[in-house]
Amino acid sequence: MNTVAIRTVDKFRTLIAKQAYTPGQIISSIPSENEQRSPTRFTVQIGRDRHMHIGKLAALNHSCSPNVILDTQRMLLIASRDIAKGEDLYYFYPSTEWEMSAPFICLCGASNCIHVVAGARFLPVSTLEQHYIAPHIREMLIELLNKTQAHLDRLTP
Repeated sequence: MNTVAIRTVDKFRTLIAKQAYTPGQIISSIPSENEQRSPTRFTVQIGRDRHMHIGKLAALNHSCSPNVILDTQRMLLIASRDIAKGEDLYYFYPSTEWEMSAPFICLCGASNCIHVVAGARFLPVSTLEQHYIAPHIREMLIELLNKTQAHLDRLTP
C-alpha cells in the first residue's frame, strides 16, 4: 500500500496519491481488518450486513465528484479518472454505504453535490445512477423499490 499516503492539515486527514493514475488503474488493495455487522465512522460497507475497517484507506474523504471507486467485491481501490501525483483521493460515500452511522453536510462544491451525505437509502435513483454503486447497494435499492411497488399495489383497488 505504498501507492497512497495520509496528509494531515489542521487536524484533517486525507488520502493522497503517491503517483499518477489513469482511469481503471488499480491504486491499492483494500485491507480487510476487523469485520463487524454495524457501521461506524471508520468502516466501509462491503455487504448487506458487513462493515470493514480498512486501515489507512479510512482517510479517504467524500466527494460528489469522486476520482476513485471502492470495488467491494474484489476489494480494490480503482482510479475513476486521471489522478495526478499528490492529488487528494475521494470517493462517493453512498456508493458503498446504505445508511451511515454519522451523516454530515457535504461541502465538496461539485455541481452535482448531494448536500447531505447519509447513505444511498436516502438518495433518489436519478442521483445514484450517475455514480458507480457497489453491488450490495444496488441489491438493497432494488429490494426497497420492490417494497415500494408492493405498498402501492396494496393501496390501489
